[in-house]
Amino acid sequence: MSIYVGNLAYEVTQDDLTRVFAEYGTVRRVHIPRDRETDRPRGFAFVEMESESDETKAIEALDEAEWMGRELKVNKARPRKEGGGGGGGRRNSRY
Repeated sequence: MSIYVGNLAYEVTQDDLTRVFAEYGTVRRVHIPRDRETDRPRGFAFVEMESESDETKAIEALDEAEWMGRELKVNKARPRKEGGGGGGGRRNSRY
């Protein structure tokens, strides 16, 4: 399982997040998604921790906490949907 961390400042790095979350347990991995076109961080991240109890401690401590001038949104990440991908949009069926 992993933790969703939202409302991040764009200048946050993987090292920054690792340091903050390490206060609550062992951090396995940090992933900061980037925009495909601009290569700029998208303002959220996913943090995987060693145990569920570490995740719970981090979520309780950091949800709605102010960090780098922003109020964090921290909760359990939702599982990815199979076959996701965006797409389409509305198509005009006249042609």
